[in-house]
Amino acid sequence: MEKDKTSGSSYSRRTFLKQGAIMGAGAVVAVHTVPALAGTLSAPVMTHPEGHVPAILGGRPVKSGSWPSWPIWNPETDEQRVIDVLRSGVWSRAHLVEEFEEKWAATLGVKRCLTVVNGTNALIASLVQLGIGGGDEVIVPPYTFIATVIAVLATGAMPVFVDTDPETYQIDVRKIEAKITPRTRAILPVHILGLPADMTNILKIARRHNLAVVEDACQAWLAEIDGKKAGTFGDAGCFSFQNSKNLPIGEGGAIVSDDDGFMDRCHSYHSYGMPYGTLVGAVGAGTVMAGTKLRLTEYQAAIGLAQLARLEEQTDLRNKNAAYLKQLILDIPGIVPYKLYEKVTRAAFHLFPFRYRSAEFNDLPRETFLKALSAEGVPCLSGYTPLNNQPYLGHAFQTKNFQKMYSPESLDIAAYLERNECPENDRLCQEMVWIPQNVLLGSRNDMELVAHAIEKIRKNADRIRKNGN
Repeated sequence: MEKDKTSGSSYSRRTFLKQGAIMGAGAVVAVHTVPALAGTLSAPVMTHPEGHVPAILGGRPVKSGSWPSWPIWNPETDEQRVIDVLRSGVWSRAHLVEEFEEKWAATLGVKRCLTVVNGTNALIASLVQLGIGGGDEVIVPPYTFIATVIAVLATGAMPVFVDTDPETYQIDVRKIEAKITPRTRAILPVHILGLPADMTNILKIARRHNLAVVEDACQAWLAEIDGKKAGTFGDAGCFSFQNSKNLPIGEGGAIVSDDDGFMDRCHSYHSYGMPYGTLVGAVGAGTVMAGTKLRLTEYQAAIGLAQLARLEEQTDLRNKNAAYLKQLILDIPGIVPYKLYEKVTRAAFHLFPFRYRSAEFNDLPRETFLKALSAEGVPCLSGYTPLNNQPYLGHAFQTKNFQKMYSPESLDIAAYLERNECPENDRLCQEMVWIPQNVLLGSRNDMELVAHAIEKIRKNADRIRKNGN
């Protein structure tokens, strides 16, 4: 039996079964609605033994009532600063933005933070200010949100895909060096789903080849490797505060780094190229670089400060519930939960992921499994599709700038797709199941209900498949 290091728990599915949570008449149904933080992991209130009939076939769902809503907003504690900002008329970047930046930097244990309009532009600004541009290659994973790769293309650089580690869902460090060429300038690892990438070995590779490292930590708020926060290992770390994220502002992003010169350049770039910090020269020298406008607003910062106040508690609860749920489903045939790298001391769990093997569910298709799980009251998604073979790549290669910057051989899309095949990632995308992060803000009982829903579907998989749902 595996011991999950995120909680130290040795609570297994076998123990769960012995305690009667999913034996005999079947599941139990919570008769209460889970509040926003559900009193952490207190003893669940469980009643009403459920029959074996899956909800997708007309039975009672294992989960009645709602999950914690997202985003969370508490008027009593959260609204006053937002109202004060709106009434002040100072809406553009000012003291509240600076306060948020200082607190986010302090939370991560990093020297500097700069807020921007979103995580995508945090990546673009970081790459540009590290000198990445036309003719360069940037190592990227194929299992990520499109923004990661779009950021590379926006600089004029060429994305080079490295296959996925099938156990951790992160870029496979064992395959990075084979993709490095004389044109490679940077590695862009992604802490996807809030599970940290193998930064220890990524940094070793980067140092050997003199490559920049930009961490896409847009789903990894407060995740840790050896107690050090994700996003603080490379030359830059980039975060997103979009509405679905664990630190939601609506829209927003941030760049963090200990490099003052780099951060001054980013600050100048995000405000039209106006001089800032070490870039300030003679009075009246004017704009010092070709920049853009990426500034955050004061009312966004006010929302962010309210959300930041509860992020630590929420992250702790997500980790405890994820570890518990993992133990409950670990031994279910056909369910393969995530694995964390050895040095990971905390994950963010923007999503709770596992691989679904249909052969162990009487060949029940994943699409049908997802429908059945949703019918049981458990929110779920199929996740990403491969990024290394989609039409946007060919579109970028046909643009005027790419045509001028690269040779016809480099822009041969058929040859490019062949060079960038990622077979492990293709399989992952066919098997992955995600449960949203707000589910992990529920109670311990809720995690048992999720596990039971999966068991219930497996026991009835043949009936569900034959019913043609």
